[in-house]
Amino acid sequence: MLKRKIEQSLLNWKNTPNHKPLIIKGCRQCGKTFSVLNFAKANYKNVVYLNFFENPDYAAVFSGSLEVDHIVLLLSALLGKDAVFETGNTVLILDEIQDCPDARTALKFFRMDGRYDVIGTGSLLGVKGYGKDPKSVPVGSETVLDMYPLDFEEFLWANDISDAVVAMLEKCLVEEQPVPEALHHRMKQLLLQYTVVGGMPDVVQTFVNTKRMDEVLRLQRDIVRAYEDDMVKYAEKSDKAYIKECFQSIPRQLAKENKKFQYSVVRKGSTAAKYAGSLQWIEDAGIISCCHNLSITELPLDGNAIEDVFKVYMRDMGLFVSMLEDGTQYDILQGNLYGYKGAIFENLIADIFTKMGRKLYYYHKDSGLEVDFVIRYQGQCTLVEVKARTGNTKSTRTILNHPEKYHVFNAIKLGDYNIGRTGQLLTLPMYMAFLLKGY
Repeated sequence: MLKRKIEQSLLNWKNTPNHKPLIIKGCRQCGKTFSVLNFAKANYKNVVYLNFFENPDYAAVFSGSLEVDHIVLLLSALLGKDAVFETGNTVLILDEIQDCPDARTALKFFRMDGRYDVIGTGSLLGVKGYGKDPKSVPVGSETVLDMYPLDFEEFLWANDISDAVVAMLEKCLVEEQPVPEALHHRMKQLLLQYTVVGGMPDVVQTFVNTKRMDEVLRLQRDIVRAYEDDMVKYAEKSDKAYIKECFQSIPRQLAKENKKFQYSVVRKGSTAAKYAGSLQWIEDAGIISCCHNLSITELPLDGNAIEDVFKVYMRDMGLFVSMLEDGTQYDILQGNLYGYKGAIFENLIADIFTKMGRKLYYYHKDSGLEVDFVIRYQGQCTLVEVKARTGNTKSTRTILNHPEKYHVFNAIKLGDYNIGRTGQLLTLPMYMAFLLKGY
């Protein structure tokens, strides 16, 4: 069974006095249902489970009065012995809650009542055109957690890398000492595997069990097709084709030398007015992340982001690779990540940063100055370059050499090398990106 970080978050929520109903948001097939049910069975005497996608008839329970005793009575009649409600010992799980907006409205009443814990999960919460709006969004009556596919550290756990090994890597980072060569080699190998496998739970489990890359690719492409089906099924009619076109353009966007998202790449002559809402739909569905250009390299980053200038990355690296042509997996596993003009490198780091909860930013000027990512690290604005073996860091050095103009004093270069430092530039192996946690 795959170990997930969300398990600790769920436990923290349960142990918080007077906690509110919980909503778990995340893209389809990232493991929400499995993790919530596993947690519920381990921590509650009674688990009452409703899946509104599989059983649309359950929505009728919430179509009338939303008074808690009324809902409990109807569920008891509907589910019999599978619906035991006992104060302090029962959790009600509302799976795919976006298919029953009134159930989300009911969270307000469960919050006020306080006898039972409630957890809702949703894959397409808030996307434009999805179903009906709830009677009222229960503002202040719910806690929301975002869930992602497995991150790189969870992938390491799945491949029997212990916390002690991760702690050793952290110690090397803090002390800026090279990682022992045997461990360095193993970590590079695991990073290449993560690059092609990604973090979708079924895909990771299949890889761990079989090591069959043909099965990995088949599962990934099934997921991508399911996403495209969602776009056709759930989006507003006028947006369906535009959303799918935006999604399918992502590999072409990242194959460009200038990776700024351009609507003309989606379709010649297209504009933001026509496609911007479609791109937002895909982001709201948890499939992509936008990386915004900064007007200046200063904190706070969010306050200096340019809203309409951005790059787009897939949130799951493995799904991105599956959208490329056959043979790409083999090339990557052989250590050849140089295709697509650095797109594979960049999307890999975007995947790692996004799953850490980081918002994505980069810096580009028309003069040609460009830095792949800019992050808050150890309280400072820090440049992050993602490079091949001996990548050029001309832009980074220019910025570091002019602190009076750019107000930046530190940079990190991620690539195919061990830990080292040259002045203000810290060089790290790419697999260490997941350890850059010091906000």
